[in-house]
Amino acid sequence: MLLIYGAYGYTGELVARRATAQGREVVLGGRDAQALAALAAELRRPHRAFGLDDPTALGAGLDGVSAVLNCAGAFSRTAAPLVDACLRARVPYLDITGEIAVLEACAARDEAARAAGITLLPGAGFDVVPSDCLAAHVAHRLPSATRLALAFTAGTRMSRGTALTAIENASGGGLIRRGGALRAVPSGWRTRRIDFGRGPRPAITVPWGDVATAYHTTGIRDIEVYVAVPLLVRTGLRLARGLGPLLSSRAIKRRLEARVRGGPRGPTAAERARRESLLWAEAADDAGHAAHARMRTPEAYELTSMTALDLAQRAARRELPPGFQTPARACGRDYILSFPDVSRDDVD
Repeated sequence: MLLIYGAYGYTGELVARRATAQGREVVLGGRDAQALAALAAELRRPHRAFGLDDPTALGAGLDGVSAVLNCAGAFSRTAAPLVDACLRARVPYLDITGEIAVLEACAARDEAARAAGITLLPGAGFDVVPSDCLAAHVAHRLPSATRLALAFTAGTRMSRGTALTAIENASGGGLIRRGGALRAVPSGWRTRRIDFGRGPRPAITVPWGDVATAYHTTGIRDIEVYVAVPLLVRTGLRLARGLGPLLSSRAIKRRLEARVRGGPRGPTAAERARRESLLWAEAADDAGHAAHARMRTPEAYELTSMTALDLAQRAARRELPPGFQTPARACGRDYILSFPDVSRDDVD
């Protein structure tokens, strides 16, 4: 049975409702017993309330579980104890993080996961399934590639949980990969004009999860990730370069978090239905050759509920390879094309 941890959160609830609509046998988990019981009663699914700071309770929470899908952010706080528990219980672990430090920490547990015979697959949602598959695709088209650039426009507003994670990491600046190593750069370090199929748009570098995962998927050692955002956001990211100490202030973070918690949980069902996400990838080599491709997908949170549930079910059935995995490495570069309303086009 699949355990969805953080099932009452915005994305966790989307996954839980999709699983229920499909008639899947899942158990809902999380630390908030009241919120969990209310959702479990509505969906008529079993539930287990437990925190992550008590190894005994955590072990009991995983008893009889065939896989864990962690939807409870910030994953910098929840991933490590759940990964440890899954290794002890020999239960596959998946999550929907896009946090580079979490992705790299899971990659560092590859040997332990192989020894336990389980899959560790973080980044099972919009972070990073479509972009990981697109990266693998352009790398396949140009095997000599030494540089990889990825870009996206999510076409949606942040959920409450995503915004809280962004606040948590706001003072961290940017990250790219150079020579196979992660390299810190200022926020909004570089801007490119990228054509997602509707004309060029300015896009700015961000520390997206593919800076970690695309390296493990493709072996390409120089990687940058861009997001197309309005001028106001690009300007704000650049201004944030000098605000590191302020953004790391606990008092400032508390004020920002309070504002987020007072807002909507995330996009409504109607908003998710009418929006879409666009992605772009470029693989280039030192001889001047390049391969480009574009992708169109459903709205980011809607797609996450599809891919995360599907990958978790595959892991529960032990269909994914053991050890640390990325989506494309586990399921192939065309995996994303198995979902509705996803299209990919090569660009000459």
